[in-house]
Amino acid sequence: MSATPQKVVLGVDIGTYEAKGVLVDDDGRVLAQHRRPHSIAVPRPGWVEHDPERVWWDGFVEVTRSLLATSGIAAAAVAAVAVSGIGPCVLPVDASGRPLRNAILYGVDSRAQDQISYLEDVVGAAEILARCGTVLTSQSAGPKIVWVEQNEPDIFARAARFVTCQTFITGRLTGQWRIDHATAAYFHPFYDRRTGDWIVEESVTALRREQLPDLGWSSEVTGMITAQAAELSGLAAGTPVLVGAPDAPTEALSAGVVSPGDMMVMYGSSHFIIEVVDRAHQSEQLWPAPFLFPDTHLVAAGTSTAGSFTRWYANLLAPAEAGSDALYAELTRAAEQSPPGARGLLALPYLSGERTPLYDPGARGGFLGLSMQHGRGDLARAVVEAIAHSVSAALRRFQEEGLTPHVVRAVGGGTKNPVWTQAVSDISGLPQQIVPGLGASYGNAMLAGITAGFIDGRAEIRRWVTPLRTVAPRPELAELYRRQRTAFELFYTSTRPILTTLEDLGTLTTTETS
Repeated sequence: MSATPQKVVLGVDIGTYEAKGVLVDDDGRVLAQHRRPHSIAVPRPGWVEHDPERVWWDGFVEVTRSLLATSGIAAAAVAAVAVSGIGPCVLPVDASGRPLRNAILYGVDSRAQDQISYLEDVVGAAEILARCGTVLTSQSAGPKIVWVEQNEPDIFARAARFVTCQTFITGRLTGQWRIDHATAAYFHPFYDRRTGDWIVEESVTALRREQLPDLGWSSEVTGMITAQAAELSGLAAGTPVLVGAPDAPTEALSAGVVSPGDMMVMYGSSHFIIEVVDRAHQSEQLWPAPFLFPDTHLVAAGTSTAGSFTRWYANLLAPAEAGSDALYAELTRAAEQSPPGARGLLALPYLSGERTPLYDPGARGGFLGLSMQHGRGDLARAVVEAIAHSVSAALRRFQEEGLTPHVVRAVGGGTKNPVWTQAVSDISGLPQQIVPGLGASYGNAMLAGITAGFIDGRAEIRRWVTPLRTVAPRPELAELYRRQRTAFELFYTSTRPILTTLEDLGTLTTTETS
């Protein structure tokens, strides 16, 4: 049996549906990993929340304690800790860091549409674009802070600060409340990319500057683990903790996406795309932001539904088994039995509205073309192809803005589904390098590895990453998917007006049965 490594790093990621963590040695080898599933709360349509204590903090503690226990590695051997989380989320906390309500999640939560309109009116759309490099959408955290101000004034008044997921964890660990620039940039319109600092105006909101965390870079140390946090987490007091990061940029880092022209496509509950660029970008459709290191930049995009569509479909078929690896493998096998095009069956994947490029929180899902000839496999393929059309529409937006990637690296649990990855390449026309699915927690370990001296700067990141295979587009299917894309877009635009009637009917039904 080999001796315990002298030093390791810990990376933990808090995702939409699970917390994940890894212990990694100085050669990039994963010595232990652990996952803890959790759930979201949907108190009403368009609202998506997490319980920050049970989901975020308890998830971090369970993952960390399990990693140390199963590996046999002493807490004192952990040289640095880095945490990422879904974001941008909005969580008001009191002066002691206690949550005042559930956390409002990222772009899948679309409650703040009225506040987007309000901010566009009082700040000005042109000023927001110049200040933030993009427009306000459901991905913006600023309107959700204003939503709390306007709808929950008592909570707003009691809030010592508004934090996001990773800041909640790192603040608990160190007593230092700092947020990374990559996440802060999505708190528009309260982050000014021109100065790299917060901008809060009394004429716009009652929000005070001190209610926003201090700013830092993801690769910087925010503080050391306190004695109290050490007792709760099982880590050693005095261990360095990094500022933290959003999950998507650290997932990109885990794929070796570090240089301009490198792109990550993340296959998760939603699709998220990040391309590293060489300068600050401005876009009304995409989401520019700082990257993880000083003087680095990214452009991002995201869909609202991807793996969550397959999860929904699996739950309909076998509720008792939904989410199991065996059931997802069965769905993949079923989709493989249906030919490309799903025998003329078409689906819309918008179960939670859509982000890039539609920005339509009212969009919904559907199937079109069903007949007696269609079976379970055809529906499974239609689901996958709908998701592929959704992300391909976002990828086209990058190309339309002159940001065609040099290399695309695909990550996430969905890359285990060959029908899904192949459909994305076939529809988008882009080859993809599939990289190991270690995810954002491994990217956090990379950041911690730089702090610990395991990695000599960004240039060495790729030595920890080896692509598994390449998925190439199939030219013989280009015409089929071109025509299907036309039908897909027409399906959305033609049926969108019907949703207003359906929403009215749903309201009536709810009223009559309540």
